[in-house]
Amino acid sequence: MNNGSYKKLTKEQEILNFLNKNVFSPILNSDTASQKLKIGARQTKMKMRHKDASGMILFFWSSIAGTSRSKSFAVQMKKEGFVRFEEVMDEFRLKFNDEWLRNVN
Repeated sequence: MNNGSYKKLTKEQEILNFLNKNVFSPILNSDTASQKLKIGARQTKMKMRHKDASGMILFFWSSIAGTSRSKSFAVQMKKEGFVRFEEVMDEFRLKFNDEWLRNVN
């Protein structure tokens, strides 16, 4: 029974849940992912946790556009056979759009 204690996820939690499911957890739970890749996934999650939903979305798109660090991380992810931000961007774009961002939880 719920007892009214159900707490709706924040927008930040929704974004992190999506990225955990599709990108981060497969790396972090893998027996074959390199330590370098696992460290990169943890650092990326940590950076995102310090942002609001708008900042997380901007960070996502900036990572795809490519900073020197994000480019090498994406290459390593692909080399090791993991899903990258680029491969979930269509779903991310549909799910976390401006309308979603403006809607109050």
